[in-house]
Amino acid sequence: MRLGLLGPEGTFSEIAAKKWRKDAELVFFDDMELAAMAVDEGRVDESIVAIENSVEGPVGVIHDRLLDIKSPIIGEVVIPIRQCLMARPDASEIKVILSHPQGLGQCRSYIREHYPHAEIRSTGSTAHAAKLAQEFPEMAAIGCSASAEKYHLKVLAEGIQDRTANYTRFLVIGKKTPAPTGHDKTSLAVYLDRDRPGALYEFLGEFAARSINMTRIESRPSKLTLGDYWFFIDVEGHCQDKNMSDALRSLKDRTSKLKILGSYPVADKV
Repeated sequence: MRLGLLGPEGTFSEIAAKKWRKDAELVFFDDMELAAMAVDEGRVDESIVAIENSVEGPVGVIHDRLLDIKSPIIGEVVIPIRQCLMARPDASEIKVILSHPQGLGQCRSYIREHYPHAEIRSTGSTAHAAKLAQEFPEMAAIGCSASAEKYHLKVLAEGIQDRTANYTRFLVIGKKTPAPTGHDKTSLAVYLDRDRPGALYEFLGEFAARSINMTRIESRPSKLTLGDYWFFIDVEGHCQDKNMSDALRSLKDRTSKLKILGSYPVADKV
């Protein structure tokens, strides 16, 4: 089993990947979009990518990529995020702080309070930030403690995220939709007619009428014109459940485009 994920080694993605499959061969990619496309391209059997964080919200590039890929979502993993500030053991005054944009966003208050004059630089991943911090004593990285251990850095501060309750949800992309378990979730992407009043209300009403609970909705620009959106929706249930399949049949008549991104077991609570 080859499992694709954001690299290099030492990312939160690696923690999520090992929670999903302990025995998988991990294949690291330079960015999340490449990892998301890798199943379609036949480079891996499954991929795991971050989709949302409880503090910073949705990961936009992955939402966009879900519209393009053919492989379904087959699972999800939720992990707690505990950010650390790390630097070389001989670090001097910290002048530059590096991390993935999500990591920087999760630690805004800490950075502002403790390093108000530091230059902030974005990197492709928290682990990439840690690798770069090896090079200069005035650089520090924000990431997981595994990165500090992997790249021989000293942890200067732990738990620096602005919110104690900080979680990231990852999606697993695979080749075949799993069978219903009775505790499932279905993810959809919906493009509605923007000029028709009540389109979203009518769409969501098909779920309400069948007592199907919606757990998440996000909008994402269609990139066609200003004010035009795709909606990403998660609802409880499996696409093979009769109630859900009836709803999906009705919804096809109420939307311009409807893509079932996947039906999969709900992640264990953390």
